[in-house]
Amino acid sequence: MSTPGGHDHDHHHGPGHPHAHGLRGLVAHLFVPHSHDAADSVDTALESSAVGIRAVKVSLVGLAATAAIQVVVAVISGSIALAADTIHNFSDALTAVPLWIAFSLGRRAANRRYTYGYGRAEDIAGLFVIGMIALSAIIAGYEAVLRLIHPVAVEHVAWVAAAGVIGFLGNEGVATYRIRVGRRIGSAALVADGLHARTDGFTSLAVLFGAIGVALGYPVADPVVGMLITVAIVAVLYRAVREIFRRLMDAVDPKLVDTAEACLAARPGVRSVRSIRMRWIGHQLHADAELDIDPGTSLEDAHRIAHDAEHELTHAVPRLNSALVHAYPAHHSEQHGV
Repeated sequence: MSTPGGHDHDHHHGPGHPHAHGLRGLVAHLFVPHSHDAADSVDTALESSAVGIRAVKVSLVGLAATAAIQVVVAVISGSIALAADTIHNFSDALTAVPLWIAFSLGRRAANRRYTYGYGRAEDIAGLFVIGMIALSAIIAGYEAVLRLIHPVAVEHVAWVAAAGVIGFLGNEGVATYRIRVGRRIGSAALVADGLHARTDGFTSLAVLFGAIGVALGYPVADPVVGMLITVAIVAVLYRAVREIFRRLMDAVDPKLVDTAEACLAARPGVRSVRSIRMRWIGHQLHADAELDIDPGTSLEDAHRIAHDAEHELTHAVPRLNSALVHAYPAHHSEQHGV
C-alpha cells in the first residue's frame, strides 16, 4: 500500500481490470490496443494450461509404454538393475497425474477466496513428485541390497540390454518433449519433470552396462548397477527438493529482477527504482514495484508513468502476468531516509 502522495496502479492480465482513479477513458484508450490486454492474457493463460495438459498426457502414455516393455523383460530375466529402472520409470510416469490435475486447476478463475487463482497447485504437484522420487529410491535400494545378499542368476542378458536401450530412448523422448513445452509455457514444474525423465534415461543406460557386465562373467554387476541407479535417484531427489523449496519460498532468477529493474529505471519520469519484488504463481510471474518520480508530477502524469512502466515490464520480463506499481514523489523517500 502506498503512503499519502503515492500512486498505485495494478496492471493485471486476467478477468476484471479495475482502476481506482476514475480515469476510465484514459485506461480504455491505453489498454485496448495492447497485445497484453485482459482478454488476450486470459486466452494465453488458458492456452498454456491446455498445452501443459497435452504434454503430461503424451508423456504419461510414452513412459507407461516404456515401463510396460521393461517390466516384461525384468520378470523374464530376473535382472534387479532392470527392475529398479522399471520401478523408477513407472513412478516417473505417475508424476504426470498430479501435474495434469495442477494444470487443470490452474485454468480456474481467481475468486474471493483464492484471489491469486489456483497456480500454486503446480507447487503442490511438485511435492507429490518429490514423494514419488523418494519412494522409488527406497524401493530400488532395498531390492538392490536384497539381491546382493541373496544373488539370483540373470537370464536373457541380451533382452535386458535391449530393455535398457528402450528405457533410454523412451525417457529421452519424453524428457525432450517435456522440457521444450515447459520452457515454452514457462512451467518450472514441467521442465523439472522433464529433467527427471532425462536422468531416468541415463539410469536405463546403466542397466545396459550391468547387462554387459553379467555377459562378461561378473554377475555382481547387476545388483551393483541397481545401487548406482538408487544413488542417481537420490541425486534427482536432491535437485527436485531444491527446486520445489525455492518455488515455495517465492525464489526467482535474479536475472529477471535485474531485467525488471533496468526496464523500470529507464522509463521517462522515473528517478529511481526503490524496490522490485517478484514471485511465481504456477507458470506465471507477478511483480510488485515501488518507483520514485518527480515530486511535481500530476496525478494523471503519475498514472501514465506507472501504466507505461507496467506495459514495458510485461514485454521485458517473460511470463509476467501482472504488475502492481507504486509511484511516490521523490522527496518522500528523502524525508524518511529511504
